[in-house]
Amino acid sequence: SLLLQLRDTYSKSGIACLTGEEIGNFIQNLDLIESEDREADPCWQVKWHLGKLIKKMMSRSYEEKISAVNADRALTLSHTDGQPPRSPSNRIAAHLTGNSNKRNSLSPRIDSSPRRGNGQKINNWESSRKGHSFLYNVELRNGELVIPQTGFYYIYSQTYFRFRENENEDSDLLAQIRNPKQLVQYVYKLTNYPEPILLMKSARTSCWSKKAEYGLYSIYQGGVFQLKSEDRIFVSVSNGDIVDMDKEASFFGAFMIG
Repeated sequence: SLLLQLRDTYSKSGIACLTGEEIGNFIQNLDLIESEDREADPCWQVKWHLGKLIKKMMSRSYEEKISAVNADRALTLSHTDGQPPRSPSNRIAAHLTGNSNKRNSLSPRIDSSPRRGNGQKINNWESSRKGHSFLYNVELRNGELVIPQTGFYYIYSQTYFRFRENENEDSDLLAQIRNPKQLVQYVYKLTNYPEPILLMKSARTSCWSKKAEYGLYSIYQGGVFQLKSEDRIFVSVSNGDIVDMDKEASFFGAFMIG
């Protein structure tokens, strides 16, 4: 019982130590207390340990805030144009998907325009937030993504080639498919230069067996390129007659990385 009485007395005296003066003033003058004052004050030990603990916690909180400020400052200064990083509201990104419901999704095989490049340009991408498609601060014109801001962009595209045997298939097309043929995907950019500039191409020579009911092949490619404001990028393909514009299989996109 004597032990319990001493514990209760110490606990009450500890509380009394905090009620007798402003704790802020005590912490500020913690290291200036004279030895005589310490001996005269029976509560000195409680207050001294508590003051040291509070100062340590305040110091740690201050260091964490300084570290956070320095990290934000470093991230801002590392940005290429010296501006704060782009927020979600001004991000630059696009993902276009194929639309099998749209006819004439590819430009004519014979194009009178001098700015056509190789293959047939895919014109009608789905971009109206249906399925997986979206546009953020990027404009789509006639199958071409218009770059709004100079910088580095990751550009990617996938084309799905699909051929199915059909007894009523045009004989010329059938002969073209049965012969070894190169399947090619092109990614171009349009600038002030008269002709499109080829950024990427990927190809494979395929010949499907006469016994095969289906012939399937996907071509995917992607890379980082420096683009200027008002540049336009688009995708062209060979063998447009066997391109399947299924939205999960054929797609095209780009996003700014710096």
